[in-house]
Amino acid sequence: MISAHVSQPKVVVVSHDIVGSRMAGPGIRYYQLALVLSQEFEVTLAIPCEVDPALPAEHLKIASYQRGDWASLALLLRGAVAVLVNCVGVSDFPQLAESDIPLIVDGYDPLLAEWLTMTRQDPQGQDASWGVKFQRLSLPYGVGDFFVCASERQRDWWLGLLEASGRINPWTMREDPSFRRLVDVVPFGLPLTPAVHTHSVVRGIWPHISQDDKIILWGGGLWPWMDPLTAIRAMACIWQKRQDVRLIFPGTRHPNPVMKKAPSHLSAAQQLATELGIADSAVFFGDWVAYSDWANVLLESDLALSLHFDNTLETRLAFRTRILDYLWVGLPMVVTEGDATSEVIEKYGVGIVTASQDVSGVAAALLQLLDQPRSEWHERFEKARQQYTWDAAAQPLLEFCRKPRRAADRGIFTSPVSSAAYAQLQEETIRLRALVQAFERRKIVRFLNRLRAMFPK
Repeated sequence: MISAHVSQPKVVVVSHDIVGSRMAGPGIRYYQLALVLSQEFEVTLAIPCEVDPALPAEHLKIASYQRGDWASLALLLRGAVAVLVNCVGVSDFPQLAESDIPLIVDGYDPLLAEWLTMTRQDPQGQDASWGVKFQRLSLPYGVGDFFVCASERQRDWWLGLLEASGRINPWTMREDPSFRRLVDVVPFGLPLTPAVHTHSVVRGIWPHISQDDKIILWGGGLWPWMDPLTAIRAMACIWQKRQDVRLIFPGTRHPNPVMKKAPSHLSAAQQLATELGIADSAVFFGDWVAYSDWANVLLESDLALSLHFDNTLETRLAFRTRILDYLWVGLPMVVTEGDATSEVIEKYGVGIVTASQDVSGVAAALLQLLDQPRSEWHERFEKARQQYTWDAAAQPLLEFCRKPRRAADRGIFTSPVSSAAYAQLQEETIRLRALVQAFERRKIVRFLNRLRAMFPK
């Protein structure tokens, strides 16, 4: 790795997700933000995995740390004027609250909303784990000097969180009545340079997908809040009219080993495609595309899909990162209404927005877009791209790092929780969780005893 700008101020970007040849949204975000920052600063990108020497990183130092091992991260923080870390990172390293380094908390991912959605099929597990989750994800509210998020919707949510945590107060208001100096928007972005196709990844490579087929791309994961089943049912409708259309899911297994056991729709989606008789003919499932091949997959596709369930907190707060990839290559898309990115699609007219779980609406929208010449979309996509480059997205972050500061209320109103106190809170929560579980077990025992009394042998 080349470490340039040695004489420049040092900034550390901490990714809680893996960064390497295969990456999901969080890893891509921190890699790209680190690249932007490295144009002005000496930047270290700290990652919880081995460093991939093949990952392009000019002027950027990439180094490994171990989650929960403060010494491994503290070494990388030496001499830093600012550190960017998300809520998971703060809970992994409560020692950051005791550091003199200005702390930028990245709240682009609504982690508690995602966790509630991901675990809703396990209410007992939720009840037992909620206290720990709440404490871990609440710690950053009181210790951040500057907060960033992905949309104005998220910013409103963060202002509410910070008010409830005492951070909306006379000191922060006197510094800036708009509170932009406390929390601002740094969305997901897209590269300045156009995507270039270097070799085939899907066409002529995946079985039963030819050079002439029309490819519909599901670029994101299959998390519980997403709705791939509507996409597959819509594909079954399309297949009755056109047999030259293919729906692909190239990212079904998260590259981070930590996420291997996370609930997903993969089994249900595969089963549905089989039941409808379109598996491996109209619908195809991959593993996880290498980051270096992602532009090729985008350019080989004709349309894109991003469908989710409506009326959830996750939907309200989400900023779908793959939508920016579709904007990058000018890929018309069909998306579900309700999240912030569907508003982007409507604003720039770069696709069709449908209602949640509307099978016929999705099928009709896809057929309509397939018949529209791509040349009609060029000007619309160009306008959208100008607003969402990584350089443009990162401006509030760049401005903070140019003049790093402690929050106006630091040491006046808020008192950072020490790492020792935080450890005690965690131990107490674990003890209370054990008590809840024991109570639940006793309830079950009492229920069984009542059954025995009602139905004696």
